[in-house]
Amino acid sequence: MNVRTSPDDLAVLQFGVGQPVPRNEDPILVRGEGRYTDDVNVEGQLYASFVRSPYAHGIIKGIDPSAALDMKGVVAVYTGADLVAAGYGTLKCMMNFPNRDGSPMRKPPRPAFAIDKVRFVGDPVAVVVAKSAVQARDAAEAVVLDIEVLPAVTTVEAALQPGAPQLYDDVPGNLVLDFHFGDAEKVAAAFAAAAHVTTLELVNNRVVINPLEPRGAVAEWDRKTKRFTLHAPSQGVFGKRNNIADVMGVKPDQVRLLTGHVGGSFGMKGAVFPEYVGLLHAARVLNKPVKWTDARSESFVSDHHGRDMTVKAELALDKKGRFLATRFTGHGNLGGYITHVGPMMTTLNIAKNSIGMYRTPLVEVNTRCAVTNTVPIGAYRGAGRPEGNYYMERLIDTAAAEMGIDRVALRRRNMIEPGQLPYATPAGTSYDTGNFPALLDRALEVSDWAGFKARRKESAKRGKLRGLGMGCYLEVTAPPTNEMGGIHFEEDGSVTIVTGTLDYGQGHWSAFAQVLHTHLGVPFDKVKLVQGDSDRLIAGGGTGGSKSIMASGAAIVEASQLVIEKGKAIAAHVLEASVADIEFARGRFSIAGTDRSIDIMELSAKLRQGLALPPGMPTSLDIDHVFKQAPSAYPNGCHVAEVEIDPDTGVIAVERYTTVNDFGTLVNPMLVEGQLHGGVVQGIGQAIMEGTVFDEEGQLVTGSFMDYAMPRAADVPFFAFHDSGVPATTNPLGAKGCGEAGCAGALPSVMNAIVDALAPRGIRTVDMPATPLKVWTLLNG
Repeated sequence: MNVRTSPDDLAVLQFGVGQPVPRNEDPILVRGEGRYTDDVNVEGQLYASFVRSPYAHGIIKGIDPSAALDMKGVVAVYTGADLVAAGYGTLKCMMNFPNRDGSPMRKPPRPAFAIDKVRFVGDPVAVVVAKSAVQARDAAEAVVLDIEVLPAVTTVEAALQPGAPQLYDDVPGNLVLDFHFGDAEKVAAAFAAAAHVTTLELVNNRVVINPLEPRGAVAEWDRKTKRFTLHAPSQGVFGKRNNIADVMGVKPDQVRLLTGHVGGSFGMKGAVFPEYVGLLHAARVLNKPVKWTDARSESFVSDHHGRDMTVKAELALDKKGRFLATRFTGHGNLGGYITHVGPMMTTLNIAKNSIGMYRTPLVEVNTRCAVTNTVPIGAYRGAGRPEGNYYMERLIDTAAAEMGIDRVALRRRNMIEPGQLPYATPAGTSYDTGNFPALLDRALEVSDWAGFKARRKESAKRGKLRGLGMGCYLEVTAPPTNEMGGIHFEEDGSVTIVTGTLDYGQGHWSAFAQVLHTHLGVPFDKVKLVQGDSDRLIAGGGTGGSKSIMASGAAIVEASQLVIEKGKAIAAHVLEASVADIEFARGRFSIAGTDRSIDIMELSAKLRQGLALPPGMPTSLDIDHVFKQAPSAYPNGCHVAEVEIDPDTGVIAVERYTTVNDFGTLVNPMLVEGQLHGGVVQGIGQAIMEGTVFDEEGQLVTGSFMDYAMPRAADVPFFAFHDSGVPATTNPLGAKGCGEAGCAGALPSVMNAIVDALAPRGIRTVDMPATPLKVWTLLNG
C-alpha cells in the first residue's frame, strides 16, 4: 500500500502531525496514577527472591535449601535442576553471524538458572518463594551454596590469552565470534596507497543501564486453560511473548504478556531474563501467582550492562584529505552469557554506522567477541550506532590535526552531497535523503563556532581550559519488521489504536493520536492506545532501534486508508449516493459537489446503534492491519559541544551544547526534542563519568550509586535544538527516527571538545570516561 502524507495537510490541524502536543500520559503519571509492574498485585500472590552467585566463576558442587525451607512463610525453593526436569528450554541469542572462516559463531546455551557453573557475580542459581517479600529475601540468604571457586577473567584481551580461565568447555579460548566485514585486500591496498594514515586506540566503556524503574514481574498460571500470564516490563509484548513461549516449551497462544507503564529501558527490557522462567515455573507448580521486584543494588548485576569494546581505529586519506578507507580492529566483551543481541553492537552495527555522512569507499571491521566473567552485555541506547559514529568522528578530528587541515573543512570535503543521493554505502545501506553540508553550516552558525576564540580567551583568564568539539552522525535505524495498525471504534465513542510498538517513556500515545487525527479526522481527545497486551496483537516488532514512528505510524496511516474505504461504502448507503461520488477529507464523508456529508464519528455511532445495511456491506469501521516492513531510515545531525576544564582538579563542565538534526518529518517536535535531550545526557554521562569497574576476582566494584556516577541536571547545560529535516522516502510519514540520536552526537562532540581543550598541553587523545582523576593525571603526567 503506497500512502504519502501531504505537507499541506500536516499544517492545518491543531493536534495534527507537526504540532508540539503535550503527552497524554503525563497527567496520569504526575497524579501518581501510573501502573508500573510493581503496582500489579493479584489475589493470593506469593513473593519471590533469587539466590545469586557471590563468585564470578566457579563449579556448583551443591545447593542446600533446607535451612531456607524451615523458615517461616517459605513455600518452596527451586533450582536449575528443577527447571531442567520441567523441560524448559534455554535463553537464546538471536544473532547468527559467521566467523571469518565461514564457520558458525559459537552460542553456548544459557539455562535460566546456572546448573554446572556460575559465570558472573549475580548469576541466578535458585528462587525462593514465600508468603511475603521480606520472608523470601531472608530465606534466599539462608540457601547454602557449595561452589568451588575458579579464577576469573574480566576483559576480552585477558580472556583470549593462552591459558586464560575457560568459561565453557565448548568455547575454546573463550572466543565466541571472530567477526569480519569488508574486503580486506582492497582495504589493505587503500591503506598502502594512502598519503596519510591516522590510527587511534579507543575505549567504548562499559555502562550500567540503570533505568528509573527496576525490573519486576508477576507470574500466573491457569490450570484449566494451561496458560501462563506474565506481567512484566518490555519493549513490545508480541515478540517477547513468543520468546518466552519458546523458553517455556509451549505454544505462543499459551502465554499472555501484559506490560503497563514502563519506567525506562534503553534496550535492556526487551530481552527475556532468567527470572521470568523461575517465576513462571513457580506459579505453575504452586498454582499461585508469584511476584518479584528487583532491588536497585541487585539490578546492578541482574540487568544487562551496555557497550564494552576496545578498538584500533584507522583512517586512510589521500594527500588532499579525501577518505580512502577505514578499518576497525577490536574486541567485544559479551559478559558471562550471550544475550539475545549480544554480538550485534560490536560487529555489524560498527560497519553500518561508522560510515556516517561521508563518502567512505571502503570499510573493514574485525572484531573478536569473547565471554568473560562479567555481567552479560545487551543492547543500550543506540546499540553500536553511537559507537560507530564516535570512532569515525574521533578519527576525523585527529587526522585533521595531523595533516594540518581545518577539522570542519575536512568533514565538508568528504561529505556526501545532496546531488549524490540516493547513495549506496559499502555496508550495503542506501541513504535516500538529506543535506549534510547545509546541516553542518547551520550547526556552525547557531553554535557561534566563529565566536569560540573569544570564549576560550575568557576561560583562560580564569585559569580554565576551554575546548570546542563537533560530532556529525548518521544512524542506520533498526531492521524492518511487520507492525500492527489496529483501529477500533468503541462503544463509548472513543477510538482505540492497537499496535505492537511499546512506549517506555517516549510518549507514543500522543504521537500516534496525532497521526490518526491527521489522517482520519478522529478527535485527538477521543483516541486511546493499546500496546501492552499480547492477546490484542496480530503482529508487533516492538520499540527499539529508533523505528517506532516509522513502523506504527505507517501502520496507522495505512489502516486509516482502509477505514476510509470501508467508510465510503457505508456513507454512500447512508447518504444515498454512489460510492464513486463519496469523498473523504478531515474526518467527513461527503458527496462530491454537494454540501451533504456525514462525520466519521457520527457514522460509527450509527453503526453502533444498529444501522440497517444491505448484504455484503461492511458492518463496522474497525480494522486490524499489518504494515509490511519499512526499510531502515537514516537520521543524522551535527552536535557542537563546548567544555571547560579546571586543570587543578581535572573537573570537566559542559558549558554549551547545540544540536542541528535531520529527523525527517517531526510528528511532535516537543517529544522529539525531549528524546534528544535524554540521549545527549546519557552520552555526556558515558563520556565523562560513567565507568563500570570489576576487580581481579570479578567482583563489581561500582555496584551502587555511591560508586557509579550518573549524570544529574547540574552536570548538563541547556540544550539548543534546531531542526533541519528532509523527509524520508522510505515510509509514509517521511520520519527518520530520533530516540538514540542524542547518544550518537554527544559521544564524539563532547570527547572532541575535551581533546581540543587539552591539545595545547600536548594531549592527543583521552579514553572515556574522562573522569577528573584521568584528566588530572594526564595534565600532570
